[in-house]
Amino acid sequence: MSANIAEMEKRRSAAKLGGGQKRIDAQHAKGKLTARERLDVLLDEGSFEEMDLYVEHDCVDFGMQDQKIPGDGVVTGSGTINGRLVYVFSQDFTVFGGSLSARHAQKICKVMDAALKVGAPVIGLNDSGGARIQEGVASLGGYADVFQRNVLASGVVPQLSLIMGPCAGGAVYSPAMTDFIFMVKDSSYMFVTGPEVVKTVTNEVVTQEELGGAITHSSKTSVSDLALENDIEALLAARDFFDFLPSSNRDGVPERPSADAWDRLEPSLDTIIPPSANQPYDMHEVIRKTVDEGEFFELQPLHAGNIIIGFGRVEGKTVGIVANQPMVLAGVLDINSSKKAARFVRFCDAFSIPLITFVDVPGFLPGTDQEHNGIIKHGAKLLFAYAEATVPKITVITRKAYGGAYDVMSSKHLRGDLNYAWPTAEIAVMGAKGAVEIIFRGQDADGIAAKTKEYEDRFANPFVAASRGYIDEVIYPHSTRRRIALGLRKLRNKELENPWKKHDNIPL
Repeated sequence: MSANIAEMEKRRSAAKLGGGQKRIDAQHAKGKLTARERLDVLLDEGSFEEMDLYVEHDCVDFGMQDQKIPGDGVVTGSGTINGRLVYVFSQDFTVFGGSLSARHAQKICKVMDAALKVGAPVIGLNDSGGARIQEGVASLGGYADVFQRNVLASGVVPQLSLIMGPCAGGAVYSPAMTDFIFMVKDSSYMFVTGPEVVKTVTNEVVTQEELGGAITHSSKTSVSDLALENDIEALLAARDFFDFLPSSNRDGVPERPSADAWDRLEPSLDTIIPPSANQPYDMHEVIRKTVDEGEFFELQPLHAGNIIIGFGRVEGKTVGIVANQPMVLAGVLDINSSKKAARFVRFCDAFSIPLITFVDVPGFLPGTDQEHNGIIKHGAKLLFAYAEATVPKITVITRKAYGGAYDVMSSKHLRGDLNYAWPTAEIAVMGAKGAVEIIFRGQDADGIAAKTKEYEDRFANPFVAASRGYIDEVIYPHSTRRRIALGLRKLRNKELENPWKKHDNIPL
């Protein structure tokens, strides 16, 4: 018996060494952790239970039969984050550059199948050179097997991808289909074709970082939700983020005890709106003064800053927050902000996370660039997402709510449950000056000024909309948190179903 145990320990030690000490040292020299070290940071201490430690590839071409390393380049299993179950896989760059073989893919698929079976999130740590070339089409088949599970898991269990090294070619599509992507600055990148291919085909000279680095994908493309400084920061951010997510679409949102009084008043909100309609203010301040302990986990902060998305808590329970940001492009809706918010709204709806929407929107961004790039279809994504959402929806209009953008931002007409307005709210087809110049075209400056004042007095307030029932109540800004907390209590047992369908056809 002791000989058998000794043999097991020997095999375990060999497997845990991955590609060997030399390659581990090379990983450290790049400022990166190894696959197992990453899991040590991500998961609660001592909670990781590994699966398929001894799996090896079965390739016999190009001398691969003589190069077998237990685990085959990916560490898989389950553990806990703050006591809650999570399934994980962590690609090991020290073993064949983390390349994906048929067996490597099989390990990832097994973990995803287990997560779906029990209803637990999946976190993937990606650090791979791509498909294992020696295996040819078998490795491509492995990718497709993973893709299929990403799709089946979508909307059933949360999926988070951490890109912690290279992720190129077909490998990018698995993270792309997960719910959220975190990247590491200067050490991770994602692209379908690398700089060499780009140069050959298009003559463009571009670095890996410029083409698909963390900053590129978190600011320009929105592929990534966050760009973190290093492995440790990314893994700790993932731990914090995980606490906001339900385990599956069958579970309620997680709850954390909070000492922040639900009926806390915030007098400073009564004066946050500037006297001039053209002056901005920071919507982050409104959000942080509304949620528990001012804690707000923002997503995509570097992309489409004219809209804010992220998670907070009210009375200890997760809420999703969407808010126009007057500090950027006056909070206008455009292509990027519509896409950014739409996907977030759909995630919240899929996992029964209530939606809080703060509105200060002057309309949709005009211009040929927006029109020719499809603002009609992209703007419809956000409209569609809000309209199909059946979760509790609470909307607070703080200032402007003009034109079609008023409708889109979780209005009463899109089945908003509680729609509040501050006394500073202006709900109208458009701003007073523009409206008067159209209605009274041809009048002199004095006439326009008089009519503008008349229009402002008539429409630049929330009471016309309130008189029609489109606004449930005009509230004191300082009572916003209290109103939202009470609303969420009331809506806890909300039941609303869309007509039966196989699936909808959102304007993609």
